[in-house]
Amino acid sequence: MSVSKKSPEAFRTISEAAEELDVPAHVLRFWESKFPQISPLKRAGGRRFYRPQDLQLLRGIKRLLYEDGFTIKGARKFLKDNGVASVMDLGAGVVETGPMAVDAADIETPAQPAPAVPRPADGPQRQLHDIIADLENARAKLKSAIEP
Repeated sequence: MSVSKKSPEAFRTISEAAEELDVPAHVLRFWESKFPQISPLKRAGGRRFYRPQDLQLLRGIKRLLYEDGFTIKGARKFLKDNGVASVMDLGAGVVETGPMAVDAADIETPAQPAPAVPRPADGPQRQLHDIIADLENARAKLKSAIEP
């Protein structure tokens, strides 16, 4: 049965929840391992059933991770600091402003690209130049991930 034909109050299987949230089912299982607040009902054989409030919490977590740029660690801290209700409000679209209590380290920031160096003509020097440029970009990404 399609998700769209079910009542909003109906429980969802993991595949229906994944379809509704537009994420793969394995992502939902991963989130369950990282966020103890996500606790779908489990029937015989371990089959998961998500309640409407579970889906609302998942929508909030998805927003934190995908739209607001939080890391898993940052989203967990946000949940701890602000409570499940605030994340559910994010999932319901009630809160339209940014995060309430957050450290800058909890939000992913794109790495700054390495400064451009003029490319030499084709040949071994250009290949070496391309390798060096790739290494410089990797170093910049690592540096931005390590520094606070």
